[in-house]
Amino acid sequence: MNRDLLEKAIRDMIIAIGENPEREGLKNTPKRIAKLYEDIFSGVGKDAKKNINVYKVKNEDEMVILSDIPFYSMCEHHFLPFFGSVHIAYIPKNNRITGFSNLIDVVDTISRRPQIQERMTTEIADTINDMLDPLGVLVVVEARQFCIELQGRNRKNIKTVTSAIRGGFRKNATRQEALQLLKKVSSSED
Repeated sequence: MNRDLLEKAIRDMIIAIGENPEREGLKNTPKRIAKLYEDIFSGVGKDAKKNINVYKVKNEDEMVILSDIPFYSMCEHHFLPFFGSVHIAYIPKNNRITGFSNLIDVVDTISRRPQIQERMTTEIADTINDMLDPLGVLVVVEARQFCIELQGRNRKNIKTVTSAIRGGFRKNATRQEALQLLKKVSSSED
């Protein structure tokens, strides 16, 4: 990331909206935003597959679910945040699994890029599918989008939901079982 170029661009944006970048409250804003953007966009250019370590353990090919993984991302259309939770389910094949923290790291890496929710969901599912070669993968992303909420009245707390389904989860019974388990986990926290 080129911090100098980013700071200049933010300063130019402040001028473009009719503000004074030398005003007391705005003087250090380009530096603050550039520093924040280093974290927000830390997934740019990183390969999320490198987050997954594959282990062989006796699993009997039972479903693995990780629910309510928080994420924060940036909409590439408006450069406004969207954020929420990612739910992952997969069915190991040949006893190949990964650590729960590896899955969280995949979500973190992929979410820290300018993008749209639909692509983020697909990339998470494809990364898990490519690295683990499981019997099936299901990824559900629930989010709030500031680009929707800031566009007018009565648009607060609207949730957008996307899903990506691979392999055995395409079968209706397996998909229903996973969704019911996710629903139970999410509702038990309310």
